Amino acid sequence: MRRLPRRLGYGEEATLVEHLEELRSRIFVILGALALATIVAFVFHNRLLDWLNGPLPSGHKKLAALGVAEPFTVTLTVCVYAGLVLSLPVTLWQLWAFFAPAVAPNVERKVLALVAAATGLGACGVAFAYGIVLPRAVHWLTNFDSRHFVHLIQAKSYYSFVVTIMLGMTLVFELPLVVLGLVTLGVLSSAGLRRNRRIGYFIVAVVALGLPGPDLYTTLLELLPMWALFEGSIWLAVLVERRQPAPREALL
Repeated sequence: MRRLPRRLGYGEEATLVEHLEELRSRIFVILGALALATIVAFVFHNRLLDWLNGPLPSGHKKLAALGVAEPFTVTLTVCVYAGLVLSLPVTLWQLWAFFAPAVAPNVERKVLALVAAATGLGACGVAFAYGIVLPRAVHWLTNFDSRHFVHLIQAKSYYSFVVTIMLGMTLVFELPLVVLGLVTLGVLSSAGLRRNRRIGYFIVAVVALGLPGPDLYTTLLELLPMWALFEGSIWLAVLVERRQPAPREALL
């Protein structure tokens, strides 16, 4: 039985061939984890689809399938997406284990803390999308101008819509880490953020318009938490600057 690739220690040297062999082994581990996670998702695909159909109104719990193979292909696509999410910890760990030998131990702890924070914020984004954004957006869209339209929700378009909204909200909730990184690099400062707060709110609104969202109502639901997160990021920047021993002059 082939062993998992060994993680090299900090500063440990290896030949180019050894690095390529390690990279190939880690790619195989990533693909194996993805395949296994996809199979598990397919075994439980009924529960997965029921969960994704949760935001739908009571009269639209069964989706329309146009074509003989669409129920299977859509289910398989959803399971692959679920497999990507389920296997993400393995993927991130294998990538980190490959690059970690070049990172000092003190920096490694900061990176792991950053990854943990990003994971937590991403989970909050998914929860907000599923519990707040999707039910309201789906209800508004499926009831829009019902006098002239009969709403038959196609499975393929609906699951694409759900994935798009969840991905967009995940990106939205990563905003504090983006601001934190810019403050740490000296590109931004808490004083500059507070001084240009109105401009910041406008830029956030422009970014919200560029995020995944098929209608203005969904975009508004994405924009409100972005403004709240931006305001929170300003005060997070204040805390970060207080802990820095010698803060550099920021560009903004």
